[in-house]
Amino acid sequence: MTKASDLRAKDIAGLEKEVTDLLRAHFGLRMQKGTQQLNNTSQLGKTRRDIARAKTILAEKKKGAAK
Repeated sequence: MTKASDLRAKDIAGLEKEVTDLLRAHFGLRMQKGTQQLNNTSQLGKTRRDIARAKTILAEKKKGAAK
C-alpha cells in the first residue's frame, strides 16, 4: 500500500512512474485472476485505490505547477 505522504514527497516525473508501475501491477493481477492463479483478490482493490491516490496527487501537483 502506498501512503499519500510518500507520494506527496515525489516530483511529477516520479509520480508518473509510480502510476505506470501501479497500472502494470494491476494488469498483472487481472491476468492472474483470469487464469485462476490469484489467491488474494483483495489485492485488485488495493492496487486500484493506490492508482487513484497517485493520480489524484499527480493532478494536484500539475495544477499547482501550472499556477
